[in-house]
Amino acid sequence: MNKRMKQWGMLSMTALMAVSMAACGSNNKASDTKSGAAAGASDNKPVKLRIVWWGSQARHDATLKALDAYTKKHPNVTFEPEFSGFDGYADKLATQAAAKNAPDIIQMDPAWLAEYAGRNQLADLSKGINTGDVDKSLVDSGKYKDKLYAIPLGNNATGMVFNKNAVDKLGVTPPANGWTWDQYFQFGKDAKAKLEKDKYVLMDATSDYTVYSAYQISQGKGYPITVDGKFNIDKDTYLAFVKKYSELRKDGVVPPPDIATTDKESDAKLDLMNNGTVLMKRSFAALFPGYDGVKPGAYTLVTQPKGTQSSGWLKPSMFWSVSADSKYIEESKKFIDWFINDQEAADILTTTRGVPVSSKVLDYLTPKLTAADKLQVDLIKSVAPDAQPFNPGAKGWSNYTSKDFKDIGEKIMFGKITPEAAYDELVKKAKDYQ
Repeated sequence: MNKRMKQWGMLSMTALMAVSMAACGSNNKASDTKSGAAAGASDNKPVKLRIVWWGSQARHDATLKALDAYTKKHPNVTFEPEFSGFDGYADKLATQAAAKNAPDIIQMDPAWLAEYAGRNQLADLSKGINTGDVDKSLVDSGKYKDKLYAIPLGNNATGMVFNKNAVDKLGVTPPANGWTWDQYFQFGKDAKAKLEKDKYVLMDATSDYTVYSAYQISQGKGYPITVDGKFNIDKDTYLAFVKKYSELRKDGVVPPPDIATTDKESDAKLDLMNNGTVLMKRSFAALFPGYDGVKPGAYTLVTQPKGTQSSGWLKPSMFWSVSADSKYIEESKKFIDWFINDQEAADILTTTRGVPVSSKVLDYLTPKLTAADKLQVDLIKSVAPDAQPFNPGAKGWSNYTSKDFKDIGEKIMFGKITPEAAYDELVKKAKDYQ
């Protein structure tokens, strides 16, 4: 792990463990700090901000309440919200941005930041938002070529979520932090032996770039696409991975392709774990409140499996960015400043976007955290000691990692192509991006 990530991990853990200090700062309103944005925006001019995000119903509900609270404080500012599940979000946003019709305030994924900032589609947020109480490493994760284009909204970690209630009823050994890929695959087989025919244990990750990326990293082969945009999918590692899932598909440990491809992440009914089709899937700490909101107390979190080294990493859960084409850049900055620094906002949002980034807000909120919130914190603390360096995504490769890898993987799942031919197709397709 590089020095920067170690610092981030240590700083994150320090903040997260500051429960005993929470009472000391709880009487000092984070919102008392006056930012440049607050001073520069008009309190009288009518403003309607378009704002877009993805996520679970819990995140939607909390965000809408936060928007209402902001309008009560600033009656001249109203919102036109757009929200959805993650599926399809990236395509819609890309279309809007290309047409110069992107919303004013955009929930941005770290993997897309270089793409949008590199095309001059985002406003510079270097001035006007108070980030003084946010770890510098976390703030820097929103930079592109030394300019700040995104404000982190939560600390996050990669992991896996599973239905602990269902696993306990099966009587199999549950997953535990520090487990290996061999143990992961064996858990799938052991649990499947006790499940009914139309139920499955694991998700089919053949077409999931996020899971494959974690697997390759854990084998010591680095990221499939390097930070500087070089193709790096290791052939032997890829073939071993997809062939293992072909075996799991044959054994009924993962769903057949016609079911696996219907999964809609975080959807209350179409997410295959929420609807009881599978017992476990890859996830992030910041997504956990959405799952817990559907089935309170049923789920828990565990680290991703290890290979010769760890496969997990820390990352900003997501960002707020502002469209470069927005007519209300200063007003948007003022809202973002309130969103990350105000205690009223924290009370409404809790951990629906991950563990709060402001140390003052975290100190204030810690005594109020629910059991589900604390599971997020625990996962971050478990991943931090040996976290892999975070790869924010190389400019120009977002379509390859989100679409091409998925499409080629699904061909394997449906038996339309062999693993070897799929790898050759990945190599050929990559030439379009280099």
